[in-house]
Amino acid sequence: MLEGKVAIVTGAAMGMGAATAQLFAEAGAKVVVADMNEDMGLTLVAEIERAGGQALFQRCNVAVAADVDALVQATVAHFGRLDVAVNNAAVSPDTKLLSEMDEDEFDRVIAVDLKGVALCLKFELSQMIRQGGGGAIVNIGSVSSFRPQPNNGVYVAAKHGVVGLSKVAAIENGVHGIRVNTVAPGAIDTPMLRGALERMGCSEAEFAPVLSLLGRFGQPREVAQASLWLASEQASYVTGTTIHVDAGYTNR
Repeated sequence: MLEGKVAIVTGAAMGMGAATAQLFAEAGAKVVVADMNEDMGLTLVAEIERAGGQALFQRCNVAVAADVDALVQATVAHFGRLDVAVNNAAVSPDTKLLSEMDEDEFDRVIAVDLKGVALCLKFELSQMIRQGGGGAIVNIGSVSSFRPQPNNGVYVAAKHGVVGLSKVAAIENGVHGIRVNTVAPGAIDTPMLRGALERMGCSEAEFAPVLSLLGRFGQPREVAQASLWLASEQASYVTGTTIHVDAGYTNR
């Protein structure tokens, strides 16, 4: 589905990002694994290469413009162009009521989960426009982009913003043949979710039925499948929309 394409995946060292990078490589893409965790990122690159794929690791803090610029430049220098990007990098949600909000935590979440997506869009879109030939970008939102929860108002605001950024980018760049969409995952079995369960003292058996009509957590690869479809030519007439991968949670 992505044969010959060059793809960036941010936050790709673990969880949904790693699953996306692996699936894209299996689909024929040359993948740039972007993350702050160099050890895990390089391990993933080695796994992709052992399976016959092509991959490159680039250390990147998406909240820093120079890092994102360098990421795109390294991608083009190594693989020649940029066709696809999945902006997945994010940090754990805040955990306080808004009346008790910590300003440092606010800045941390907004810097990565919202500003980071905006910076990725800026440099990815600029490269795609410059080279011509269109492109596809997938931004990773959340069920929190649509269904607010207490005690993580900053994360909710950031993920609402991701959907807004995707819509504006789609409107501005359709003329260039660039499609921009959002994937909104629900309860996906990632280290971030496991950490939240531990903090709350809950088990999967107790919590999954609350978050899923299917009574289980989703797997990272199930989210990656949605990103793959949106990034491929099978979704050639889809832009400015959101795919919910949440087992019906937002429809309750």
